[in-house]
Amino acid sequence: MSDFLDNMAANSAERASKARVSDVEVASAPPVVPLSLSQFDVIAEIKEQSPAEGALAAADHDRSQQAQQYVQGGAAAISVLTEPSRFAGELQHLREVAAAVPNTPVMRKDFLVEPVQILEARAAGASGVLLITTMLEDAKLAEMLDCAFDHSMFVLLEAFDAHDLERTSTLLERPAFQSLAQQGQLLVGVNTRNLRSLEVETERLKNLVPLLPDAKCVAESGMYTADDAADAAQAGYHLVLVGSALMRSDDPAALVAAMRSAGSARIAA
Repeated sequence: MSDFLDNMAANSAERASKARVSDVEVASAPPVVPLSLSQFDVIAEIKEQSPAEGALAAADHDRSQQAQQYVQGGAAAISVLTEPSRFAGELQHLREVAAAVPNTPVMRKDFLVEPVQILEARAAGASGVLLITTMLEDAKLAEMLDCAFDHSMFVLLEAFDAHDLERTSTLLERPAFQSLAQQGQLLVGVNTRNLRSLEVETERLKNLVPLLPDAKCVAESGMYTADDAADAAQAGYHLVLVGSALMRSDDPAALVAAMRSAGSARIAA
């Protein structure tokens, strides 16, 4: 792992060691909202700041209103950063968003290392979680996938390189995981962010296409315009995850809609 991921993993492990989630909290959480995908989709992200781009939202930013604009634009799901040290996130942000858009699936995006953090997400109203392949050994990754799926949540399994995708393909040889991938409940993401330089390496999307498994695949990082979404669709991706561009947009609903339209048009061409 990079130094950045090492630090994130250590911070996350410390948070996980203090996490306490009761069965009652999980059972009384808002119902899971199923992920429903179309020809091309956008996962729209809410994050307060980025290590690469600095602050993305004012102190009085209205997360609920932002989420509602994403829904107006047709976002398939909303990703909420909950990592506190570098992204200024917290679980309360997830609760706010899940309450504001009760009919749209909300995903916890963080550097999760223990199943209890998935239970935290579910108790806060999440219908999905992001898991980072390179941070988790095979046994732990399978354990966390099982935890999410046992609670009917979807998973975005994030890869950075060929080795991550090879491990993902091996996981998808398991009939249960293969079935969930075919149902669109196990997504596979390719993150183009170089976690040492924090620069975006857009060529990674095309370079890794031959290794993509048989699943709905998500292009992550560096997605700013409708043209970017169209390029991702042409390369073979079914969704884009978009954060910074939407946080800074004067009309995030229109940008979500434009990305969905451009991606779908490129697939149909």
